[in-house]
Amino acid sequence: MRERGLGFRGGMSEYLCEHGKKARWRKDVWRGVSAFMCAFLLFAVFVVPAASHEKLASEDYNTLQIYGNANEDDTVDMRDVTYIKLVIFGKKPETEFSDANYDGRVSMLDVVQTKLIIVGKEAKLTIVDSADRIVTVKKPVERIVIGTPSWMYDAVWIIGAQDEVVGVTKEAKERFAKMLPGIQDKQSIGSYRDPDFEVILSLEPDIVFGERRYVEGLKDTGIPVITMKFREIEKVDSEFRILAKILGKEERVESFIGWKNGYIDQLKEKTKEIESKVRVYAEWSDVPLCTGSRGSGVHDVIELAGGYNIANDLHGPYPQVSPEWVLDKNPEVIIFPAFADFAPTDLTGYHINSHENAKQFIEEARNRIELNGTDAVKNNRVYVLDGHYTESAVKNFIGAFYCAKWFYPELFKDLKPEEIHREYFEEWLGVPYKGIWAYPLIGG
Repeated sequence: MRERGLGFRGGMSEYLCEHGKKARWRKDVWRGVSAFMCAFLLFAVFVVPAASHEKLASEDYNTLQIYGNANEDDTVDMRDVTYIKLVIFGKKPETEFSDANYDGRVSMLDVVQTKLIIVGKEAKLTIVDSADRIVTVKKPVERIVIGTPSWMYDAVWIIGAQDEVVGVTKEAKERFAKMLPGIQDKQSIGSYRDPDFEVILSLEPDIVFGERRYVEGLKDTGIPVITMKFREIEKVDSEFRILAKILGKEERVESFIGWKNGYIDQLKEKTKEIESKVRVYAEWSDVPLCTGSRGSGVHDVIELAGGYNIANDLHGPYPQVSPEWVLDKNPEVIIFPAFADFAPTDLTGYHINSHENAKQFIEEARNRIELNGTDAVKNNRVYVLDGHYTESAVKNFIGAFYCAKWFYPELFKDLKPEEIHREYFEEWLGVPYKGIWAYPLIGG
């Protein structure tokens, strides 16, 4: 069976679609199980390893999931110190994060720990990661290994923590060789799906960012493993802040979040009055008839841009659809998210300097029987957008600006998404803006 890129069968897009199918199968299997048995079995399957803790924290997206954030807002500050004191005196209810030093009780030691967290002098920090695992990290963190998919690399470079990175996947070295300064000098830890744990151990990391295989591969080593997905728009600010707190980069991350959210607010303000939303169909460039519903990044991008995702009500985040379904829904706009290295030929990426591949791809797509009868094809509203700008919550707001221009060219006639994109590269990644990321541009 052929494997490409990150090692997912058929590439990133096919992995996303296969993941969606598996999620649907699991849901069908569990539907007949009682609520009690579901709770019992889920606990048994997903109990966290000894290196972490079993207690799960608040799932409120606006809560910064760091122990010490007693009032459960989006930051750790003196208000949390006050709150913990009120808990001790019986004036406020105890919250999950009141136990700042995570010793099982709320006391004045938690007041001390929270004050240390505020000034960045804590000896350890306990957080809830993106996989709902509670992990304690010793501070300071000076050596990190990144074994996650590509979504996280931008985040680490944005907050200025690249000098602490000692190991990365071979796919990251290849994909970001010119886009992320210094990554080519980092030690390869092997592929994302088949990491070399001996190499990781030789690097003596203080922390490893990775998913389940890293948790299992590094158990009993004493090295904390943290999962950070950077996939969901609602959670990305909290993930950024946790990452920055772990690595001591709070000032830089707040600047980025302010910059990013400033643009997002402008987009939301502009689209909130749209009454008749354009109907949009998204399909992965290398997996025909695989789309994105709720839970996918491309769905978030379409909604943020003021569009209506015709796959909105389908089951699972990455459902497969039929040609008849597409024709029946008759989208007004079609978007093809594309991942470099995963399609038969690269359509987008930092290394692409011509739009010819994307142009040819669109011409061929227009001739597909299930697409050529749609309003999108009839009105020449078919576009290619780099897949990282739909699925990475670090930067998919930029993808939403390209989409907004495509969806409502008159409303956004003065918008130049490529200028926002340029800022992202030059101000936050520290590299020149180049590459093909969206095609065709309107009024560009």
